[in-house]
Amino acid sequence: MAGKSAPAANGAESAVAARQAQSPAAAGQPDRPGLLCVAGVSYTYPGTHTHALDDASLTVHEGEFVSVVGPSGCGKSTLVQAAAGLITGYDGAITFKNEPIERPHPKIGVVFQEDSTFPWRTARRNVEFGLEMQGMPKKARRDRAMDMLGLVGLAKFADHYPSQLSGGMKQRVTIARTLITEPALLLMDEPFGALDEQTRMLLGEELLRIQQDLRQTVLFITHSISEAIMLSDRVALMSRGPGRIKDVITIGFPRPRQPDLASTPEYGLQSARIWSSIREESLRQE
Repeated sequence: MAGKSAPAANGAESAVAARQAQSPAAAGQPDRPGLLCVAGVSYTYPGTHTHALDDASLTVHEGEFVSVVGPSGCGKSTLVQAAAGLITGYDGAITFKNEPIERPHPKIGVVFQEDSTFPWRTARRNVEFGLEMQGMPKKARRDRAMDMLGLVGLAKFADHYPSQLSGGMKQRVTIARTLITEPALLLMDEPFGALDEQTRMLLGEELLRIQQDLRQTVLFITHSISEAIMLSDRVALMSRGPGRIKDVITIGFPRPRQPDLASTPEYGLQSARIWSSIREESLRQE
């Protein structure tokens, strides 16, 4: 039995290597410009000894979907907050379109795991909010909001207030509200963490379709290895905190990706490689 399994594994490794060899990003020569560049960023929370990031570097190219995974407490959320312009005072540099990020940027959308809906607005009016701030006419923004609510499966709940929605439904409203403005860069920190597995998978597929259609650039934080593999062009592996980017894996599977991808030897190899890195960092002693 062992003698038969080895060639299958080697074949899978060869297939993964071949796909990665064909990828410009894997070769270090991406065919898309760097949209978000994190260069040597180190950060300690003020007034504490919490050293969250240590010389972290990562480039996310235009139109790319990059996930970040790592052990709990490795600084993934801190990295997103810095990229969003929500924290400053770090060493190193973070740029968006070659400009330093010093504050929240109108073309950078952010979705966190926590509920951020406006309790005094209905689901539809929550989703409309960004378009309203842009001055879009009422009917046009209402139509756009209804389309987006349909996309995330909440069209029937358009007139419900957040207090009438479940936690998962409120998060879908938040995601729709962010996507509707078509940000050039979408930062997502565990956006599906509070949702059940089936809903996570469905929303992941919808998010990926939207990202592909709009050619959006996404930096996605997740604890789910399967989510990272199914959604991403590349997966960045973070070390134990204080976090740095210890490796970046190119996910060479063609799109669109079907659920049965998870049953292939190639998927298993990618998953094992990511898990091995996370486990190694989680068990590493100071």
